[in-house]
Amino acid sequence: MPSNRLSRRQFLRASAATAGAVAAGSALAGHVHADPAAMANTSGTTMAQVAVPGRARKGGYRPLVAGSGWPLYIRQELAAAKSGRENARSALASFVQLTDIHITDVQSPARFEYVHPVQGPAFRPQEALGTQGAVALVKRINSLARGPFTGRAFDCVVSTGDNTDNHEVVELGWFQHILSGGQITPNTGAKNRFEGLQALGSSLYYRPELDSWDIYKDRGFIQIPGMLHAAIKTHSSPGLNVPWFAVFGNHDDQLLGTVPNNIVDWLYFSNVKYDLPDTDPTAAAIGRALSTDPASLGPLLAELRVTGPAIPVTADNSRRPFSPREFIRRHFDPAIKGAGPLGHGFTDPDGPSWYAFSISDGVLGISLNTTNSLGIADGSISQKQLDWMNRTIAANRDKLVLVFSHHTSKTMTAKLPNPETPGEQQYDGEHLVAQLHKHPNVIAWVNGHTHRNEMIAHRGATPKHSFWEINTASHIDFPQLARIIEVSDNRDGTISIFTPLIEADSRYTADPSDLSQAGLASLYRELSYNDIHRDDDLLGSAADRNCELLLTNPLG
Repeated sequence: MPSNRLSRRQFLRASAATAGAVAAGSALAGHVHADPAAMANTSGTTMAQVAVPGRARKGGYRPLVAGSGWPLYIRQELAAAKSGRENARSALASFVQLTDIHITDVQSPARFEYVHPVQGPAFRPQEALGTQGAVALVKRINSLARGPFTGRAFDCVVSTGDNTDNHEVVELGWFQHILSGGQITPNTGAKNRFEGLQALGSSLYYRPELDSWDIYKDRGFIQIPGMLHAAIKTHSSPGLNVPWFAVFGNHDDQLLGTVPNNIVDWLYFSNVKYDLPDTDPTAAAIGRALSTDPASLGPLLAELRVTGPAIPVTADNSRRPFSPREFIRRHFDPAIKGAGPLGHGFTDPDGPSWYAFSISDGVLGISLNTTNSLGIADGSISQKQLDWMNRTIAANRDKLVLVFSHHTSKTMTAKLPNPETPGEQQYDGEHLVAQLHKHPNVIAWVNGHTHRNEMIAHRGATPKHSFWEINTASHIDFPQLARIIEVSDNRDGTISIFTPLIEADSRYTADPSDLSQAGLASLYRELSYNDIHRDDDLLGSAADRNCELLLTNPLG
């Protein structure tokens, strides 16, 4: 059954008196009117307004401006929308999903920015402003405080992986202070200067403080004196007002999310950064190796240690990579607990990297670790973890269950042995979907990784064995989103899961003369839109953004 569009204006103006369910097979299925009282204030969400490009200036650079909000889509592939549910529904849970926030030490020698002509994510013009952008997102969540459809206060926030970009200890500390509150100094190496390639590198990068040409200025990017100096200044985060939980992503597990650990870890402690021209065949070889054969990076980089070219930088031990064990232990640091709980979902400092947690009364969260440490961006799940998941869901059959992971069903393809789980068989996304279908109380699988909005209806053997997969765009690449997820019982045998998207609390149109924390957050979004590698497919279709996902209530 197709999804069906319901504009915000229609949604607000319609009344329950005119509501009527339509036949499941009808071409009009899904055009169900709702009572205005069922809608809370949509201000601050992408239903009210959303960033859109303004008029292009010379070179094609387009400042962002406020545009019309995105409509609501009622998705009925798994259950039909029934009339009257707007007045009958009761809220069961309300939380926010962050994903792929990629807090990045952009000055680290353990990066491969020079391959961005063939691997776009290797360099982003906005990446030095990631902590300021993330704090603006925290402020948005705190200001909203509750779901727009149910009005229920947020129960928690869940960050579904790639919390860091390069699994460095310093990145993890910044991430934790952003979510828990405190001071962030997004600088490594030299204390008083920026040593990344945006200051020292070639014309292959956006160099905002230089008046010399680079390929980004060809696209209308302008000189912004002082931007990089401002980017590394200490700033603060208020921290989230609600408990937050962390999920492993591949970038939290391996160098740049793809390189097997210990192969080239010497890069983290180096006193040089490599900057190869895009015409250098070694750059192309490294770019290919990152996606096809990461183990071959060792010999390629060993050669660069002799030949260069390299730029001197200040070595910094705070860049050292953390292990999965250390990632868990650091979430038990009481000094950065914030709204808690201590451990942020992890149950033991020396325990497993997966866990169950209470979202609300009657709604359980299951956090999985789907990373594979063999040097593969895509994911898998081990036998031990899969068995634990099945036992846990079965033991909570009286609760609704939402599963959280970094990888999606389509990106869990890495069935090769995982060094973190020696001797255990690895299973792919198709197998995990089949396992989830066995549990009627599973209503959703929430994930990230693709940096793209997508909703997938997983139809089971019966309506009660069906669930939704909710995939959300990142907060590093445009459109830089997070997602509110609200679960409500419609008291008619169905459940609605609302999925409104939100943006950071920052001005749409950046002012390059404003280098305050708020001004940098605005630049973070606008530069991301103008990235030469921007991919508009990451928006997903309109029916993958603000949705009401219907499904049969398995406990009804």
